[in-house]
Amino acid sequence: MKLSSIQRFWISFILTIPMIIQMLAMPFHWMMPGYNWIALITTTLVMLVAAVPYWTSAWVAFKNHHANMNTLVALGTGIAYFYSIFAMITGRAVYFESADFIAVFVLLGDTMEERMHNNASNALKKLLDLQVKEADVLRDGKFVQVPLSQVKKGDIIRVKPGQKIAVDGVITKGSTTVDESMVTGESMPVRKKVGDNVIGSTINGDGAIEFRATKVGDETVLAQIVEMVKKAQTSHAPIQNLTDRISGIFVPTVLIIAIITFVVWYVFLGATAVNAMLFAVAVIVIACPCALGLATPTALMVGTSRAAKMGVLIKDGQALEEINAVKIIAFDKTGTITIGKPTVTDVIGEQAKTLQVAGSLEASSEHPLAKAIVEKAQQEKIKLLQVTDFKAVEGQGVTAKLDGQPAFVRSLKLAKNEQLAEKLKEQAGKLQSEAKTVVYVGLGDEIVGLIAIQDTPKESSATAIAQLKARGLRTVMITGDNEQVAQAIAKEVGIDDVVAGVMPNQKSAVIESLQKNGKKVAFVGDGINDAPALTTADVGIAMGSGTDIAIESGSIVLVKNDLRGVVRALSISQKTFNRIKLNLFWALIYNVIGIPIAAGVFVGVGLTLSPEFAALAMAFSSVSVVTSSLLLNWTKIEDA
Repeated sequence: MKLSSIQRFWISFILTIPMIIQMLAMPFHWMMPGYNWIALITTTLVMLVAAVPYWTSAWVAFKNHHANMNTLVALGTGIAYFYSIFAMITGRAVYFESADFIAVFVLLGDTMEERMHNNASNALKKLLDLQVKEADVLRDGKFVQVPLSQVKKGDIIRVKPGQKIAVDGVITKGSTTVDESMVTGESMPVRKKVGDNVIGSTINGDGAIEFRATKVGDETVLAQIVEMVKKAQTSHAPIQNLTDRISGIFVPTVLIIAIITFVVWYVFLGATAVNAMLFAVAVIVIACPCALGLATPTALMVGTSRAAKMGVLIKDGQALEEINAVKIIAFDKTGTITIGKPTVTDVIGEQAKTLQVAGSLEASSEHPLAKAIVEKAQQEKIKLLQVTDFKAVEGQGVTAKLDGQPAFVRSLKLAKNEQLAEKLKEQAGKLQSEAKTVVYVGLGDEIVGLIAIQDTPKESSATAIAQLKARGLRTVMITGDNEQVAQAIAKEVGIDDVVAGVMPNQKSAVIESLQKNGKKVAFVGDGINDAPALTTADVGIAMGSGTDIAIESGSIVLVKNDLRGVVRALSISQKTFNRIKLNLFWALIYNVIGIPIAAGVFVGVGLTLSPEFAALAMAFSSVSVVTSSLLLNWTKIEDA
């Protein structure tokens, strides 16, 4: 059975207790009976449990003409251990405790890292455990409980109040509220009705619903979240390559310094071979760059986990680092800045009457603008009436009879022959200048009101864009819509620049033009047509409600479908990247200070560092780095 780092550490630590007792007793001139034999046996076991993996790694590196962090650990423990065996045979002083403590303290750093990995894995396991085990599926005309693994796309599933939703799907019957906090981080329940999407493993509220399964197994949102977080946590940020290069130069340099230390003390300063060896071993041990290896992955792991909890899925370390250097944020319009569907923005005239006439007529139409009018009437609790002789004129409007009177909802082109009051004309012109679609609602020969419809910005868009601009970023909207509509939306939310009338295949070319002069560009989009731009941009940010292709193309996914997620991504990236640099500082400062002390440069003023205390200092540097990374969990993130 293979032991974990945590298990190996505790076994080694327990075996080290006799030597700790002896060290504490030394000032009182007490020697444990048979200490050398006890030390030999316990240290041999510690070498087998704790040090052999480092020796194995160092040997593999040596055969490949390479030196790594484990080379230093292997040399430090090996020299102290095998010299002590020689010393014991020849009647000299032994240094088993140096080999013992070096192995235990180095293992302490690895244990901290493994515990951190386990915590992250446990968090992912808890997410997977949120999945229900069974679902009520419609089979042969009645609902039966089947294992989750047997649920297929297209199945109709029933969910009672308080139950978890089995898989992703679309509601076909009923309405309810759903607690989606475990996926989106949004604490308020979300109202759901027929046609709305539901996410697997979220909790149904007060209503019974039926829904059609659209994604099962690894395709569900929860499974994708888990997979993305796993990939992000095991990926390397570009700065990690710098760390690896530093280690590649650092290890041979330390070995040279250790050799020079031994030669200077033994040849020039007249120290005994044993004392010269101890100085050299102390240099090797204090310089072991374990903390350097932990600096980037630990911060990356905590940063991506923290981001996921806030509804921002960062797929890899490169995205985390790249977004930190972004200077321009470009946005798609429809579904990204805006809601993505027409919404009634203004009702001119007597609101109740206008909405009743328009809603009654448009209830029979399938046009997106008609749906917007009907939804507005329903929101205002307007009672809709039955109509007769309904006719739709494509691209212009509808006519019908309401209570025996002719009624219409028409565009300006169809309504030009109708009498329009001067005040209504002015108001219609103002609304049209704001890039809104205006329809005229009439009953009999009279126009009773106007309704303005527009794909409106999301409530959070203006706030998010203001926060991005406050960070000194340039904001750009890239859209296929016409210039007037694009400018109106841009003005409303505060976008700096607009590129309108762009065909889907031209968006990536616009991104390339923004990248001139070496500027890093992030692009935020949600549709299939955004995939090329998401890929071309230095950082592609996909809206969570977007298409699978867009989500796959983006390196960051905003689960909440909220542009404030871009601010969160920038903030967590900046905090994580700064933490990596701080970690590298802590990892290197111990070496800068410790190597001269370990080499005996300050022995004249009584400042020395034995191998075991060098190992403790090295382990403490690893603990400092891991602790520094863990503190990211409590760092304030903007708009979090």
